[in-house]
Amino acid sequence: MAKSTEPRIVAELGRPETPEETFARKAENSRKHRANQTLLNLVGATVASLVVVLFLVLVVVRPSEETPVVADYQTIAADAQTDASEPLLAPSLPESWYANSARLGTTSSVQTWYIGLVTPSTDTSGAQFIALEQGIEANPTWVGIVTDGALATGTIVIDGIKWTIYDRRSDSDTGNYAYALSAELAGSTVVLHGTAADSEFELLAASIAADVETP
Repeated sequence: MAKSTEPRIVAELGRPETPEETFARKAENSRKHRANQTLLNLVGATVASLVVVLFLVLVVVRPSEETPVVADYQTIAADAQTDASEPLLAPSLPESWYANSARLGTTSSVQTWYIGLVTPSTDTSGAQFIALEQGIEANPTWVGIVTDGALATGTIVIDGIKWTIYDRRSDSDTGNYAYALSAELAGSTVVLHGTAADSEFELLAASIAADVETP
């Protein structure tokens, strides 16, 4: 039997589609198909991204704390000694202390050896800081700069060395100059300043005394 060539009757219309309606229907179906494919692609890309993020979170090792910068101040002092006219201080300290900076430079035209020390501190405030600054053939102007203009508040003798005290802990915004000690050692002036406790300043001063001859 010959196949009928009569146009298909569309139920919604109750009649055969016109060529224009057939074209419009097919175009709409194509648009919906492309839209569905785009949505599926977007969902697939999102899932893939989440999988990558989850992998990084679970697999990549993340340190709980940043690794501190540690400077081998004794080696740096030995290397810089050839450029200094006085022995550079590099006192031995407990393993719980470490330096985060060490350099030989110039402050107010005075050759200056600097060590930035992080102390363990024994109170609840956590690690604190003491800077050791050694001015070779220094002058009062240099002392004023490295003590941040603090006024002397007393003296203390630690292992035979007399230190001048600059205590500004009751002041606000003193930064790393809240407390300081200064002393004359041979051809150098040494200033210790920072935020640590008295006991840690005294430990550092005693370590310095062990490395030098009392003038």
